Amino acid sequence: MSEDPKAPMTDPRDEAELLRYVRPAHWVNPSQRGNYDWLILGAGPAGIAAAERAVALGARVALVERRWLGGNSLNVGSVPSKALIYTGRLCSDLKKAADFFRPVNCDPEADFAAIVSHLQSLHARIAEYHSVHRLTRLGVDVYFGYARFIDERSIDVDGVPLVFDKALVATGAQPQRSDIKGLDQVEYRTSTEIFDLTSVPKRMAVIGGGPLGCELAQAFCRLGSNVTIIQNDPKFLPREERDAAETLSRAMARDGVEIRLNTTVVGARMNDGKKTLDILSNDQTGSIETDEILLSIGRIANVADVGLDRCGVQCKDDVGIVIDEFLRTTNPRIYAAGDVCMSHKFTHVAKFTATMATENALRGTRRSHRELIVPWCTFCDPEIAHVGMQVSEAKAQGIPVTTYTVMMHDVDRAIIDEQDSGFVKIHVRDNTDVILGATIVASRASEMINEITLAMNAGIGMRDLANVLHIYPSQAEAMHMSALAFLQSQAS
Repeated sequence: MSEDPKAPMTDPRDEAELLRYVRPAHWVNPSQRGNYDWLILGAGPAGIAAAERAVALGARVALVERRWLGGNSLNVGSVPSKALIYTGRLCSDLKKAADFFRPVNCDPEADFAAIVSHLQSLHARIAEYHSVHRLTRLGVDVYFGYARFIDERSIDVDGVPLVFDKALVATGAQPQRSDIKGLDQVEYRTSTEIFDLTSVPKRMAVIGGGPLGCELAQAFCRLGSNVTIIQNDPKFLPREERDAAETLSRAMARDGVEIRLNTTVVGARMNDGKKTLDILSNDQTGSIETDEILLSIGRIANVADVGLDRCGVQCKDDVGIVIDEFLRTTNPRIYAAGDVCMSHKFTHVAKFTATMATENALRGTRRSHRELIVPWCTFCDPEIAHVGMQVSEAKAQGIPVTTYTVMMHDVDRAIIDEQDSGFVKIHVRDNTDVILGATIVASRASEMINEITLAMNAGIGMRDLANVLHIYPSQAEAMHMSALAFLQSQAS
């Protein structure tokens, strides 16, 4: 990789080139071993962020990874899924182009081989920024192999002992498996295996209506699959406000996604060579035939086979590793960060908490993860982004709140872009201008929510937000319109 961050990147196209960055075939682990100041288990976003921060603080750092650098986010998570969403959006836009350009093929067929090649290219380009070669140049000792704790101050990496002063467990999480009867006998995929597909399936059933399930359902539908989402709750995206989930539900239905709510998969079987899911909905039984099954019902912490019982680190089935507010485990020399211990299993949370843990461990700071204001986003079309409290949470805590809403169909740029589905809702504590939270449903909600997150972190209220000059036309103007609505309410 070029040392100049502005230099053109290479454009590798095959898996061998990718592995050169994330797991070189002939890699030899460091021969110089001793006492490390900061030993990190897991080289996903959290582990890499912790290693980079630790070497900047002058620590001697070891980074141990069982599989590939970059973890789920780079290899089977955020990077490939968002690239797939992009190609799905392109396919959708091509169909819309027929309204303005003639002649246009308004029914494009996805070339999945080309899509996979594109995903690999993007994958490798991003991997290059966090390659093993870059980390070693920074001064990180990178080990590939199976690591297990030996005791409270040492680990074993494929038979080689490493001693540490302090350590970080950042082993991430994996897709949760299911106890659906017969599912193990029917080939199915999770988010880990879905990108191994070589063609767009004619039919796809998605079990689970969480963020990743919705994202992939919409993407594959736009690429040509007949997709059915099966969700056992009365709405999908259970962490989102109801009207946000309903807006996305209508958008996905327009794309052609069939949505089965209040529906439980009770069994899976092969029927005349076809994959079949048996379902129960409102006491009525039925079945769904499909070519591919995507199981997306959540993720669980990777804590098995690490030897945590040998080093005094406690775990709980529902949350993973037990930590205090400063990210210390029940062994004060060992910290944890990211998906292995956090309820918010997002890449940005993993990286941020890893940096916090590193500074707390090596500098003696006392940064608390409980003070974090965490934004998140479901990257469908439209996107759904949220930060802070929802109205129901505020009411449960006895906090009086007023919501200021701007519909995207009243925002000029959203109208121009024909992306006017959605809204901006900002929740404000009554008799103040304090922002408690916000939900944004818009085509670029993931970008827009950052303004509200910044305001909340900096203690900027609605009055100051109203005084911020926003570019016209922009979809972010909806935030300014919401703040002006607050001022008008105060003047009346």
